Amino acid sequence: MFTAETVLFVAFTYALMLVAFFFSRYRTFHIAVMSSVIVVDFLFPIYLYLTKDWWRRLVEQGELLSFMLWMHLLLVITLYVLYVVQISAARGILNDRDGARGEHKTQAKGILIIKGLVLLSGAFLVEQESAV
Repeated sequence: MFTAETVLFVAFTYALMLVAFFFSRYRTFHIAVMSSVIVVDFLFPIYLYLTKDWWRRLVEQGELLSFMLWMHLLLVITLYVLYVVQISAARGILNDRDGARGEHKTQAKGILIIKGLVLLSGAFLVEQESAV
């Protein structure tokens, strides 16, 4: 289901997020990078669905009941929820709402932690190629 290339791609987007986090004072750069990464992260499951053999791995190989798969799925859902809350806080910053900047920065740290865990759990799900 997952391949090393998909993990490397997610690692690249994670690195971009880190750069955008540390260069948040460059507002245009920060907004462009973070918006792009969020859109890619929301579209990534569609890519996986369209390009991977889900039926074989999940049903035929019985990985549908795997703890690691469900943990990964819950982390991805958590990341999506944090993205929605983060976008709300970002809008608050752009509208000069009191406390929005601190809220946004705290949520950003949570997103970086959760995205790292998504990356790690996805790496554990990489399917080993059989030497047939």
